[in-house]
Amino acid sequence: MTVTTDARPGKPRERTCIGCRKRSCPADLLRMTVSGGLVLPDPDRRAPGRGAHLHPVAECLDLAVRRKAFPRAFRVPGPLDVTGLREYVAQRDKQEASATQTAATRPPAAVQTAVTT
Repeated sequence: MTVTTDARPGKPRERTCIGCRKRSCPADLLRMTVSGGLVLPDPDRRAPGRGAHLHPVAECLDLAVRRKAFPRAFRVPGPLDVTGLREYVAQRDKQEASATQTAATRPPAAVQTAVTT
């Protein structure tokens, strides 16, 4: 039986967003991989190959595209196609917006108060 231990006990794991360059825990970031010139989202964090991380919001994606960060992060030459990643982020933004709107329009729970005499 093999026992694995953290290489640096007590230190939290952090990754850097290639868009805004801020450090966050991996759970807050979307892992991406590259395959055949396409940048693909890897929400399960299990795809093989070199990965890069990005906050799953349009602002960080736009910053990464503007800075041409994808080829550097994946260490590949030339431009990469991010349309699949852009669709994934847009869909995720839409889902979060609808969840927020549903929670905001939900009527408050009925509160029962005990009447004492």
